[in-house]
Amino acid sequence: MPNFIALVVEDDAFQREVIAELLRDHGLEVVECSSAETAELVLASTGTELVALVTDVNLGGGMSGVELAQYAKRMFPHLNVVMISGNNPPYIPQDTRFFLKPYRPNDLLEAALV
Repeated sequence: MPNFIALVVEDDAFQREVIAELLRDHGLEVVECSSAETAELVLASTGTELVALVTDVNLGGGMSGVELAQYAKRMFPHLNVVMISGNNPPYIPQDTRFFLKPYRPNDLLEAALV
């Protein structure tokens, strides 16, 4: 049985590691990216193998987490997409979960593993 893979996109290294460890502790393989542009390349090459995308809304670079979530849902409609932020996002794409920091780790896990 193949391992489930989650993509974690967060420009803050500490936050990224916390989320990645949470998912790893529950049996997922995790690919970590610090920018939406890098994550977009990972999605394009391995999207069919992913079970979840967890992204911060505000990322360094030209592409936001919202734009990344929209791209992911358009390309892979069945992918579990979770956005997190310290502020309310300008827009939440359809079938995307959103959590305001601080969120409960179990809520994030449940959304990623639906």
